[in-house]
Amino acid sequence: MPAVQTMQAVPLLRLHRPDSLFARQDGKAITTRRFLADVLSLAEKLPEHPYVLNLCSDRYRFVVVFSAAMLRGQISLLPPNHTPDLINRLSQNYPGLYCLTDGAVGPAALQTIIYPELSGVNLPDPAIPEIPAAQVAAIVFTSGTTGDPMPNEKTWGAISRSVTVEARRLGIFDRGDLTLLGTVPAQHMYGFESTALIAMQAGVILHAGKPFYPADISALLHEIPGPRALVTTPVHLRALITGNTALPQLDLIVCATAPLPRELAVQAEELFGAPLHEIYGFTEAGQIASRRTAITDEWRTFDGLALHQKGDATYVSGGHVVGELPLNDITELRSDTTFLLHGRTADLINIAGKRTSLASLNHHLNSIDGIQDGVFFMPEEKPGETSRLTAFVVAAELTSSEILGALRQRMDAIFLPRPLHKVDELPRNSTGKLTRASLETLFRQCDKGQDK
Repeated sequence: MPAVQTMQAVPLLRLHRPDSLFARQDGKAITTRRFLADVLSLAEKLPEHPYVLNLCSDRYRFVVVFSAAMLRGQISLLPPNHTPDLINRLSQNYPGLYCLTDGAVGPAALQTIIYPELSGVNLPDPAIPEIPAAQVAAIVFTSGTTGDPMPNEKTWGAISRSVTVEARRLGIFDRGDLTLLGTVPAQHMYGFESTALIAMQAGVILHAGKPFYPADISALLHEIPGPRALVTTPVHLRALITGNTALPQLDLIVCATAPLPRELAVQAEELFGAPLHEIYGFTEAGQIASRRTAITDEWRTFDGLALHQKGDATYVSGGHVVGELPLNDITELRSDTTFLLHGRTADLINIAGKRTSLASLNHHLNSIDGIQDGVFFMPEEKPGETSRLTAFVVAAELTSSEILGALRQRMDAIFLPRPLHKVDELPRNSTGKLTRASLETLFRQCDKGQDK
């Protein structure tokens, strides 16, 4: 088991009193006292293993498992997916890994423990545990959008500091009356920070649900008494706006995982009557900046962080970031704390000496009226063959010719997709992302369909 260094400690919870509301689960209120009793009770039941795969879909149970594991000195692994292939690789790379889930079964490759019944345990006034700041609390993996997922260790001190500065930036630090409902899983870095850890370290109320469809999101938002915030993605926002679903007023919207068009941010603010703050980050560093997308394109780093240029690369350092880390995106620095984004460095496209980015192409594609979803894709080049820029589009009421005609008005003709595939839906994952592997599979399926 990884050694735990003795140094400064950070409490498991901040700004929560024993009788204050910590979480909402299935319409029930859960106090801080109840949460701590659940954590301490579960910690006693955990096996003596160094690593745990936390697959609890209920956000409250996820946080209980994560907290109990930390008390036992165990590290939570948070991979981007739970495919048998990836789980097998994790079991080989992390000996002693076991799974704890609130589902009926777990991965075949791992010893699995089903989340137990804990409601019978009562503690009068349990003390809030202190966790060493240098203790590795989690290993979070990159999403795999550009290749194989890569592991990144996160210490308790760094991630607790990260969500504290986030809460202050969003204006919700010590908002004990505000409930956060998330549409993203807690196992994803964004959901981990902005729905789970922020409730532990900023005094806001955690909601256990993870709704996906607009009607489910609306139903849970209406159930929440008092102030409410929605932590979501551009995909969910678009579905809410176009779904004609009755929605209550919010105090705050937080959005991340993919670029958010300004027009969508404006529509969301009008619909919910609340400010929308977009979060920018990457797995290696965590969240590092935010912007009010409806009114500005400029990002501002979180307090304590600074940016600097080295050649063509931009680096972030300070605050909760360990060392200095390169951004994966093409940036235009306005100062050491403000910048513009111009797409991912891995997304640069060069055709006949002309350059652009997939982010720019996707922006133009999705700005066409009638397109519900769309993405450009550059296949891997094969020996003796020339790869051609491709696009996948969800647009029931537009023909391919109409889409190409609209694109000609927006971009250089050299970047027009050849071919353009109309599909029923894009293979987005639970956070709304499109991995390269899923797009490669879709490309092969469409390519075979054309050959028939």
